Amino acid sequence: MLIGGLLDATDYVDVFALASPWTGFLNFAFSTGTTTIFIPNDATAGISAGAMLSDKLYMIGGITNAYSDPTDPLKGVSDFFKDNEYFTSIELGWTKSQDRIYLDNTHVTLWHVDDSVRAGTPGGWGAAFQYVTFVNNNLMPFVRGGYADDGGTLMQKSVSVGFAFQGIAGRDVLGIGLNWGEVNENTFAPGLKDQTSLEAYYRFQLTEQFALTPDIQYIKDPPLSPAEDSLWIVGLRARLAL
Repeated sequence: MLIGGLLDATDYVDVFALASPWTGFLNFAFSTGTTTIFIPNDATAGISAGAMLSDKLYMIGGITNAYSDPTDPLKGVSDFFKDNEYFTSIELGWTKSQDRIYLDNTHVTLWHVDDSVRAGTPGGWGAAFQYVTFVNNNLMPFVRGGYADDGGTLMQKSVSVGFAFQGIAGRDVLGIGLNWGEVNENTFAPGLKDQTSLEAYYRFQLTEQFALTPDIQYIKDPPLSPAEDSLWIVGLRARLAL
């Protein structure tokens, strides 16, 4: 696999089957990097490549413009060659077979981002890991986490655990996740408490094309709202896929 042009780095960096806000978890703690990976904006110029090293081992790597402007993606192409401010990543992973790469997956991802004078953001690096498996094609437990040495990430350390359960293929899905995160002091402020997040959702697959998903989150010691001890967030998603 080799792709180049205007990329979305989350399509190949630390990919997680339950990370889509359309069908899975909403909280960033259960998304790409569990809040410990610098993620470039969408439509960023770059190139990525991946290959199966054996029947079960694979490798994926990429380099993109770190500080692209999604409102002017074509300018990002010239900035890629002019500014030399890059986000790079490499991932080594194991899967039961290539067709199960999203469902049965264990990997380690290493990343680095350059600092930027123009954006006023620090450089940094980090590592992320994932273990996820699909038991009997209905239960998907997972363990995910990461560490960041700056890079403008939300968290410096983070660990997420949880599961999704689907009793009948193509029907309703229950997802529950728990996350602990150590706040990146350079992004927020020193002295903040560690954050704990709990999220649960139930996706009602009412028809083949239409799903309704109530979602509830509990956040303990949120760094974005340091005056609050805890927050509750209740949501409802509707998705029509034609």
